[in-house]
Amino acid sequence: YHYQANVAERATSAWTRTKHKLTMGGGHHHVTPGSEPRKDQDLQAIKDAKIPIAWRDTCSHILVGLNKCRRETWWNPNKCEHDRHIYEECEYNAYLQRVEAKVQVDKIKAAESD
Repeated sequence: YHYQANVAERATSAWTRTKHKLTMGGGHHHVTPGSEPRKDQDLQAIKDAKIPIAWRDTCSHILVGLNKCRRETWWNPNKCEHDRHIYEECEYNAYLQRVEAKVQVDKIKAAESD
């Protein structure tokens, strides 16, 4: 009986961990309009805005406007809060997309190896 209780307990805790991983924080995340990562970027606008190459990713279309706001307000941390939030949320959404892509690749590799 003790062995069965341990197995049930481990299965329940594994399900809880899996559920938490899948929802990334209990499912409270929602996408704010304008914070979606985009693969089709206006490369000339990014180049004109002098975005460093290391920062040119799927969210650099938001960074152009954020950096413009920062320069206009002399990098005042109380200004541009909404733009910064949108940019950070875009980066988070891009991270979630990469994680999901990795999971899909791992599933394909596992299916091929069987």
